[in-house]
Amino acid sequence: MFGKGELVVYGRNGICEIVDITTMEIEGVPKDKLYYVLVPMKEKGRRIFTPVENKKIIIRRILTCEQALALIDEIPAIEELWICNDKLREATYKECMDSCDCREWIKIIKTMYLRNKERASQGKKITVTDEKYLHFAENSLYSELSLALHMKEAEMEDYITKRIDELRSLN
Repeated sequence: MFGKGELVVYGRNGICEIVDITTMEIEGVPKDKLYYVLVPMKEKGRRIFTPVENKKIIIRRILTCEQALALIDEIPAIEELWICNDKLREATYKECMDSCDCREWIKIIKTMYLRNKERASQGKKITVTDEKYLHFAENSLYSELSLALHMKEAEMEDYITKRIDELRSLN
C-alpha cells in the first residue's frame, strides 16, 4: 500500500500524488473499501479516485535516483520493437504504454527514432500513430526521470544522450 503524499505512476495518467486515502460515501459502494485520491502532476485541478485494491490499472512508485541512472545506462541494450503490421504495431505500442514500464517506453522511443530515420530516407513523414505514441512515451519517461534525477524535464533528452555517449567512450 502507498502512503499519503507519495508520488506514483498511475496508468496512462502519468505521475500522480496521493493526496488522500479514504472511503467513499456513495450509495452502493462498500463503506470499508479504501480509495486513493490521486492528483496528476500535470493536471493539478483534476482528482482521480481509484480503489487501493485496483487490479485493472497499474500503479507503482516512481524510480529512485539510482534506478533512473541504472535505467539510462541500460538504454543501449534495450531492444527496439519491429512490427510490420500497422494495426498490430499500434496495439503493441498501447500495450507498452499501459505496462507503466520505463523499459517499454524506451522500446517505443528507440523504435520511433529508427523508424522515422528510415521513413525520412524514403521521403516519408512520421505517421500520426507513431507521432502520438512517441510523444506519449517521451513525456512519460522524461517526466519520471526528471523527478528522480531532480532535473528539468526539458533537459532529459540531452542528459540521456550525453550519458550514453560517455558510456560508449569508456568502452
